[in-house]
Amino acid sequence: MKNNNKVHDIGIIMNGVTGRMGKNQHLLRSLLPIIRQGGLRINENEVIMPRLVLVGRNAGRLQQLSDETGVKDWTTDLDSLLESSDYSLYFDAQTTDIRYESLKKAIAAGKDIYCEKPVATNTRMAMELYQLARDAGVKHGVVQDKLWLPGLVKLKKLIERGFFGEMLSVKADFGYWVFEGDTVMAQRPAWNYRKEDGGGIILDMFCHWRYVIDNLFSEVRALTCVGKTHVKERFETNGTPYKATADDAAYAIFELDNGLVVQINSSWATRVRRDDLFVMQVDGTSGSAVAGLRDVWMQDYLATPRPVWNPDIDQPLRFYDNWVKMPAYQDHDNAFKIQWEMFLKHLVSGEPFRWGLLEAAKGVQLAELALESAEKRRWIDVPELK
Repeated sequence: MKNNNKVHDIGIIMNGVTGRMGKNQHLLRSLLPIIRQGGLRINENEVIMPRLVLVGRNAGRLQQLSDETGVKDWTTDLDSLLESSDYSLYFDAQTTDIRYESLKKAIAAGKDIYCEKPVATNTRMAMELYQLARDAGVKHGVVQDKLWLPGLVKLKKLIERGFFGEMLSVKADFGYWVFEGDTVMAQRPAWNYRKEDGGGIILDMFCHWRYVIDNLFSEVRALTCVGKTHVKERFETNGTPYKATADDAAYAIFELDNGLVVQINSSWATRVRRDDLFVMQVDGTSGSAVAGLRDVWMQDYLATPRPVWNPDIDQPLRFYDNWVKMPAYQDHDNAFKIQWEMFLKHLVSGEPFRWGLLEAAKGVQLAELALESAEKRRWIDVPELK
């Protein structure tokens, strides 16, 4: 039978995909699966088919990635691609310190934009990118992947169903021990720990915390933060020691528009004794829930134990026993792939997509204000961006 599907060919410049995030989440787990499944179906008669070109600074690594993935087209010459009409979408997963200039060039070339965050190292630059894209009339999106993690999807369902009653507070822990790189190989690249290279857990993670808080609970209106560099010396992959100049831990409290208080600890210098590398607990008058990356555990009012403080005896209650695991009501695809599909549909059919460069600027703003709070040791108001 003849296939009469209309195919929307989208040429995508994939810049920075030789790095861990760009390669694993965006190339291997998002766009290649979309291509291999026959494209992204919009309706019975229309399909979106991504067509990729790999871009980076190291020709050898690009060739190796091309051989590994089967993506034949690659180049180290970004400027020539930006001049080409064969590619309408520019994607950026480079390191934070060089992303801003590349995005500016892509916007000036009239390309639609989809990119990792942070989009810049300060709010002024991030807002400039948003304004340039708006004035150029290009479509733009920023990766906000944690909104589609199974654990946070389930948590949002509980919020929407009123499970918590009046929500009182939120507290979250994120992080794990990142090895220094001498005795055991480090799990993160060295630039993450150099402020001069755009590193630091505040700039990296507070962009995430902004969209998680804003989308699940309410807008952030004030914060206080303590940032620390706990591990002072780390090692390159070749064994060369270097001084860690960026924060590797942050302890923050956020006040929201609706009165909710959110506490988040972020650390690359902590050992995990909890359900997951990230857990978020929401407490309310009618119940509480703890969300990890994939699972949610619930405890309603009548299942809440009644502890009595007595440090002179062993604790008789087993506090994990009174929680119920929330069922999985649906299959959950890769969070990055889900958002890629939403953005591609936005490009072709105009479906709504609210996570653009203005939302990216809000994330950078929160990180910048957290750094200011840590330096000045005080509460900081969060002005509205628009």
